[in-house]
Amino acid sequence: QVQLVESGGGLVQAGGSLRLSCEASGASGIIFRIVTMAWYHQAPGKQRELVASITSGGTTYYTDSVKGRFTISRDNAKNTVYLQMNSLKLEDTAVYSCNRVDAIWQWGQGTQVTVSS
Repeated sequence: QVQLVESGGGLVQAGGSLRLSCEASGASGIIFRIVTMAWYHQAPGKQRELVASITSGGTTYYTDSVKGRFTISRDNAKNTVYLQMNSLKLEDTAVYSCNRVDAIWQWGQGTQVTVSS
């Protein structure tokens, strides 16, 4: 069974940076390297939303609100996907989680990102 383990969140001032990591523990390396992985966030009282995704070939997608500020990347040898978050804004405050873009793996705990003024 695949276990998604996110880390790297924390409290940061507006304008600061964080780098999130997500390891798909237990996933077949063959499977991980071919699936499109994604980062999602869920702000208090709101539904989970896709923030960014990356295909097996490295093609990336970003929701408009994070374009130019966030960068998604992956290391298939480590079954890990990353999210570099720069120029953080108050509205980026949320729990961040990763999953396949079809979200069929069981969700992990996520990692809390809190941006303060």
